[in-house]
Amino acid sequence: MIWFILFYGLILISTSFQAGGDGPQLGLIKQWNLINYNFEWDAPVNDKNFFNDENIVATGLALSPDRIFVATPRLFSGVPATVSTVQRDQFGDSPVLQAYPDWSFHTTSLGNYNCSELGLVSVYRLRIDSCNRLWALDAGVSRSLEDYEITCPPKILIFDLATNQVVRRIDFPREVRRGETLFTNLIVDETTSKPENNCDDVFVYISDTVEPAIVVYDSARDLTWRLSHPSMFPDPDFAESTIGNDKFTLMDGIVGLGFDAKAGLVYFQPLATDRLFSISTEALRAGPFPRNQAIPVKLVGRKASQGIGLTVSPIDGSVYFSPLTETAVASWNPVTSEQKILAYDPEALQFVADMSLAADDPTGIYVISSKFHRYFLKNVNRGEINVRILRLSAGGLGQPVLSSSNPIFGVSQGQYNQAVRPPAPYSFVPSNVQNLGAPVRFAGAGYSSKGITNPFLAINTGKRIIQTTAVPSTSYATFSRPAFGTAYKHVHLTTRS
Repeated sequence: MIWFILFYGLILISTSFQAGGDGPQLGLIKQWNLINYNFEWDAPVNDKNFFNDENIVATGLALSPDRIFVATPRLFSGVPATVSTVQRDQFGDSPVLQAYPDWSFHTTSLGNYNCSELGLVSVYRLRIDSCNRLWALDAGVSRSLEDYEITCPPKILIFDLATNQVVRRIDFPREVRRGETLFTNLIVDETTSKPENNCDDVFVYISDTVEPAIVVYDSARDLTWRLSHPSMFPDPDFAESTIGNDKFTLMDGIVGLGFDAKAGLVYFQPLATDRLFSISTEALRAGPFPRNQAIPVKLVGRKASQGIGLTVSPIDGSVYFSPLTETAVASWNPVTSEQKILAYDPEALQFVADMSLAADDPTGIYVISSKFHRYFLKNVNRGEINVRILRLSAGGLGQPVLSSSNPIFGVSQGQYNQAVRPPAPYSFVPSNVQNLGAPVRFAGAGYSSKGITNPFLAINTGKRIIQTTAVPSTSYATFSRPAFGTAYKHVHLTTRS
């Protein structure tokens, strides 16, 4: 295998996060020391179980023409609202967030909630479709990094942004959930949607991070099914992540999702891995795979370190991603194999949890970054900026950096600014240099027993996964699993107001 070594050719050198020359610019949109809200007058803000600003981590964003929507999941206690907004034209540091759509949807912290009513428990990611509707994926789990309380079953609430009213509620049937299911990310695929159906005929692809799988929702038929593959599991060899001087261990499975609508591909990555994978939307839409049929997952390549943030250019299909250790945003074009560093900043890009494109801003990539590791390690510094929303100008995608035709080993080290150079080279290794259109295909293993084998061990050594018929051990699953090859009808189709 030929290794492609990519070094940082674009260096950010000022507090305005701007690259020199004609390269990309990383512009600051919003930033917070700690997140605060526009509370109601009688809110118990002195109760740490209701509001603890050192426990509020932003992990997702979506942009409408006038507002930025922010997702703050209930990773810990003290998160009063899980979806909120801030005006795009609002200036100043640490702007106060407005609970969305209002405080009546965020009563979980008060212990006053009813799962059958319209409300939100814990939202990790948000998406806006072409019909001006906000999709809020509610994991239904409170304090997922503390005592992991399953407060309510997971669901999706769809809001009409013109009225801020719920126009559809999607409840996930028990058959596609597992014991500790945690839905963390979603893609709304409108490629076959008809205008007259108002985006109610889309497909939705959802990541289950703790019980690794992709859950597919067919909105037109109101059907759901589940696909699991070893590549969606965390890799123990990458359980520990490093950002600056901090190290933390988090064994998260599939969480990063990116969508290439033109190519019909969904890219995905667990947190605990250095690999990037893909699966075709044709395979996802085909329904649940029979037990003995391989799921056509492809290994795309390797990154320098772990990461979550992921998106795809609608123009040329370039994959944008952000490796944690390198504190950068990079791109890789699957057709040309060209690689670029779009931005590097060891302070502002410490943990990019989400990347988003705005319909009214085709040349911008919006990222939300935080010092998640500091929240996780309980050593947040209140005097520092801990959450940022940034805009990366991707109009020209900057100057191309070194690739296979211009290897780093032949470049004079004097061309780079040693004072601001990243601590280590950045690399992306395509899985198949001779034929990027057909990377390695792994055989599907259905679901496997953790007690018997770690499905990632064979992937790490480049070996195929062997189909297993082993019965899951009770240490992995204490619930009954449905048969393969089954799609499930939703009990609750819609709730309209």
